[in-house]
Amino acid sequence: MKTLVLGGTRFVGKALVSALYAKGHQITIFTRGNRPIPDNVDHLKGDRTSIEGLKTLKGREFDVIADVSGRTLSDTQRVLELTGMPKHRFLYVSSAGVYKSSKFWPIDEASEIDPSSRHSGKADTENWLLQEDIPFTSFRPTYIYGPGNYNPIERWFFDRIINNRPIPIPGDGKFLTQLGHVSDLSEAMSRSLDIDASRQMIYNCSSKKAVTFDGLVETAALICGKELGQIDIRLFDYSRLDPKARKAFPLRIGHFYTDISRIEKDLGWTPKYDLKKGLLDSYKNDYLLSPTQKFDFSSDDSLIGD
Repeated sequence: MKTLVLGGTRFVGKALVSALYAKGHQITIFTRGNRPIPDNVDHLKGDRTSIEGLKTLKGREFDVIADVSGRTLSDTQRVLELTGMPKHRFLYVSSAGVYKSSKFWPIDEASEIDPSSRHSGKADTENWLLQEDIPFTSFRPTYIYGPGNYNPIERWFFDRIINNRPIPIPGDGKFLTQLGHVSDLSEAMSRSLDIDASRQMIYNCSSKKAVTFDGLVETAALICGKELGQIDIRLFDYSRLDPKARKAFPLRIGHFYTDISRIEKDLGWTPKYDLKKGLLDSYKNDYLLSPTQKFDFSSDDSLIGD
């Protein structure tokens, strides 16, 4: 199928291009051209933030359009204004961040949406795709990790572990979170194109199991070759932080994990990566190959008082 990937040179987009190419797709990527272009793809250069920046898409038709970089409804509308609807499917990377916090876990796809979420534009896009009856499948991952991750998730923990730093953890360390490997997400997205039942569907897509914050630290430590007795976990009182200051810790402070039974049932898909396997992949195939060049632990000191 003729497939357009909006993005395609970083993290999720790069993994998705590989998964689609392996299944025989004829791929065009649309990027600003700031990063190396994968082999065996066509490249259209532009900036998706305006119609003018998207002009290289005008008049082109695609069987599949995969949007890994859209954040707002207008992001998607501008693209489809020029290309028209895809003949087969629109694949969309949304976020589990669209959900309101809950007293009931795990969160499923029917859970309430938070209109004040910074990801609310993704929920708006999903609603519009449904209303316009555009053939689409949307994916709501929690935290995506794996080689090429440009968000400070697994690297945040690795940096502190290998430098023998105290590791700040909020509360009692028992908040549950959920990481999903980028390869599992890209495989689910590519697989959905072959399954009619996934049309007009929204899926949570992450790992099967949640993990506590302290369990995440312990698993990362073992991957780094450290004994658990060498790890200095420092619990801190997170109530002192305002919402913006919570960027000092890389994960949402509170429970955050989703039910993935719908995607497992519809797609016959299950994650291949558990946390240990996924962190090992990140450590060997990303972290060791591209070590952190400059460490900044100053925000840690404000949390734990060292």
